[in-house]
Amino acid sequence: MDKPPLADRIRPETFDEVLGQKHLLGPNGPIRRQIEEGRLFSMVLFGPPGSGKTTIARLFAKKYSVDFISFSAATSGIVEIKKFMEEAERRKQLYSRDTIIFIDEIHRFNKAQQDAFLPYLEKGMIILIGATTENPSFELNSSLLSRLKVYMLYPLSIDDIKMIIERACTSVKGLNGEFQLSPEALNFIANISDGDARVALNALELSALATKDKKIDLKLVEEVVQRKALRYDKAGEEHYNLISALHKSLRGSDPDASLYWLARMLEAGEDPLYIARRLVRFAVEDIGSADPQALVVAIAAKDAVDFIGRPEGDLALAECVVYLAKAPKSNEIYLAYEAAKEDALKTLAEPVPMHIRNAPTPLMEKLGYGKDYKYPHNYPGAKVDQDYLPPNLRGKKYLK
Repeated sequence: MDKPPLADRIRPETFDEVLGQKHLLGPNGPIRRQIEEGRLFSMVLFGPPGSGKTTIARLFAKKYSVDFISFSAATSGIVEIKKFMEEAERRKQLYSRDTIIFIDEIHRFNKAQQDAFLPYLEKGMIILIGATTENPSFELNSSLLSRLKVYMLYPLSIDDIKMIIERACTSVKGLNGEFQLSPEALNFIANISDGDARVALNALELSALATKDKKIDLKLVEEVVQRKALRYDKAGEEHYNLISALHKSLRGSDPDASLYWLARMLEAGEDPLYIARRLVRFAVEDIGSADPQALVVAIAAKDAVDFIGRPEGDLALAECVVYLAKAPKSNEIYLAYEAAKEDALKTLAEPVPMHIRNAPTPLMEKLGYGKDYKYPHNYPGAKVDQDYLPPNLRGKKYLK
């Protein structure tokens, strides 16, 4: 009989074994508190693939010794599921035994189909745990959503993925310590998984099946997953070399080179939000007043990446990179601010001139606050000859 997939064989058996999601499972996390207080209620687990949604649902069933019935909305119909809910209702009434109905990809049910769960939830006949990669606010109807607690899961970190891979290699239920995994192969699998434990474990299992000498090295993994490992170290020199290459290609107004270096970083596993932050800085520092719209584009790209993630967000970064490369360049704002900062730090901090101070109280007005201030809108073109700098910097120009 064939073994279950590696990802199923080494699925955590307790909540303490679950890696990642500390905001939910840590000492003060809401799921941890729910467990400690012995409570069990219906919920939606919202997060990316391979982040632990199914695992958490199964652990709830194990923890509370309740019946567990699992469906996928992609392959099961609501009529079929309704039969099991009716059976769960009978068990609840006859034996006071709870049933967890787990629905993976619950967002695939339309709003009318979702209404089928409501009567059973209202009577407390089932515990519904839904899993979805889509935002429940948009995909679940309000009447169902009001009866569910929504928990958001995040992609697993690189370190979490590495720990899962290492656990799979040594676990009796996994590879049982029979294979030698090189550090380079471990890093590569962790990087290409993009926070998805299932992707990482599938790559490891396929590599184990492909090796002839029980050794899993980088070359083998590259062949198995049909993807080349790009030389990159997020904490080392190559990290800084590549971001420097991207920055200088943008400054040199070369969109093709800029796209290449962007692709090198993204495909090697760089955090897209790190790149987005650097693009925002570039828009301010190297384009600035030459095209103020560049900052708007960079912020929009950052928001898009944060909202939709990878790989779709990669195109938002690519669009931004091309715009920044083609935009006119100016470091006028950067140089002007550096000069103003130097004066602010090194010259005498003179008081604000009296004529440009506010006078919100009669006493302050009596003391001369705001005296002789010229209101620009009272003059042609809203312009008037008036000093705004302190006396020791009067006439100073930061913008050339």
